[in-house]
Amino acid sequence: MDEKQDPVALENGAPVEDTAEAASPFRVRDCALIAMASGRRAQNLRELRDILQTIDESSIYHHFWGNRLRPRFDDPEYQNDFASWANRELRDGKVAERLGVIDPTVHDTLEELRQELIDVIEQRLDETEQVAWSKPDRQFNFLTSTIVVFDTTLQMKQPIDLVTSVPAMSPSSIFYHVIDARRRTPGSVDDIRSWLCGLDGEYQDLCDEIAKLDPFFSSLTELRDQLAKVLTTYFVGEGR
Repeated sequence: MDEKQDPVALENGAPVEDTAEAASPFRVRDCALIAMASGRRAQNLRELRDILQTIDESSIYHHFWGNRLRPRFDDPEYQNDFASWANRELRDGKVAERLGVIDPTVHDTLEELRQELIDVIEQRLDETEQVAWSKPDRQFNFLTSTIVVFDTTLQMKQPIDLVTSVPAMSPSSIFYHVIDARRRTPGSVDDIRSWLCGLDGEYQDLCDEIAKLDPFFSSLTELRDQLAKVLTTYFVGEGR
C-alpha cells in the first residue's frame, strides 16, 4: 500500500487503465480480538455437549475463527478448538476428526453451526460406553471475544487498486475484511465483494472468482495470497 504506479489491465494485448471508480472508497481497516473467559468449562464430551446447547453463539464463533489471529503450535491440522481439544486432551481421534471437518462457512447462522457440533458429539456418545475425561487442569475453557477495529487511514479509490493493496494487508486486516465481514454485510459476503457489487454489476465475474476461495481451511496468509492471485489474474492477466 505504498505509493506505486497503478497496475494496468490488458486489452487486446495492450495495457489499458481501469478508470472505474467507486462512489465510496474502500477503507482498509485492521483489527484485534480480545478474548474473555465465559466461566464455563467442560471435562468430557457430555459436558461439552451440554454447555454447547446454551453457550452464547459468540463463543462458538470464537472457537472456530479466533485461532486465526493467534499463533498455533498444537494440532495445526485441526481447524477449530473443539477438535483440537478432543484430540489432545480426550485422546479421541474419531470425534476429533469429525469435529475437525466441520465447515462453518456452509451454515447461514451460528445456530446451525451449534446444532452440527451437538449432533457430531451426540453421535460419538452413542457409539461409546466409556466417556473419556480430560485432566482437571486441561478442561475445555469456553471463551468469548470482542473485536477491536482500527482505521489504517489507507483507502482504495478504484477496484484496480486492490492488486497492490491486498498483498500488503496484514493478516488481521484480511481477517476483518474477508472473514469477520460475513457477520456484517448483506448476504454474508466479504467486504471486497460487497464493495465491488456496488459498481452496477461490472465486476460480477471477479466476485464469482473471489467467492470460490475457502476462508476456513486456509491460513490468513494463504488466503491473502490466493485473493491476490485472483485479483492479479483478473486485472493484469487474461481474466479481464
